[in-house]
Amino acid sequence: MNVIKTHLEGVLVFEPKVFGDHRGWFMETYSEAKFLEAGVDINFVQDNHSFSASKGTLRGLHYQLNPKAQTKLVRCTQGAIFDVAVDIRKNSPTFRKWFGIELSAENKKQLLVPKGFAHAFITLADNVEVQYKVDELYSPENDRGIIWNDPQIGIEWPIDITPILSEKDQKAPQLKDAENNFNYGE
Repeated sequence: MNVIKTHLEGVLVFEPKVFGDHRGWFMETYSEAKFLEAGVDINFVQDNHSFSASKGTLRGLHYQLNPKAQTKLVRCTQGAIFDVAVDIRKNSPTFRKWFGIELSAENKKQLLVPKGFAHAFITLADNVEVQYKVDELYSPENDRGIIWNDPQIGIEWPIDITPILSEKDQKAPQLKDAENNFNYGE
């Protein structure tokens, strides 16, 4: 498994080794031993799977407050998404900076989004499936969001359409107004 560091501390891209022949292919999507070799020690407790019917469906920017914050390992198993992590840790040298990458069934890349980062994705095709592991259970009382087009963050979404949003995501505040208990170095 190839591990690629990004400009955001802790946000990593994983490229699994894919073994293929005339029958198809095989890959490990997660190996505790290989993650530990890469310096990532995470105890995942839940797997999630989402389906989005239409191109342009945007989910996020989501996060959970401490003490129920989540690290996510995200992959796209059908279609393609543009996946984004935003540093929301106060006093971080990369506060409000974002990293985006295309994850697809074809490229098989995965994105590790640590605690202290908001997460979102937009679908680049119809009929998209996304699967992700988390290291903390879903906690509705700690679930928070930031509006997808916050001008202080300035995410450059790769498709020029009005996104399809949930009611919750339509009403999300800007980062400056969002409840946030993440501090860099804590």
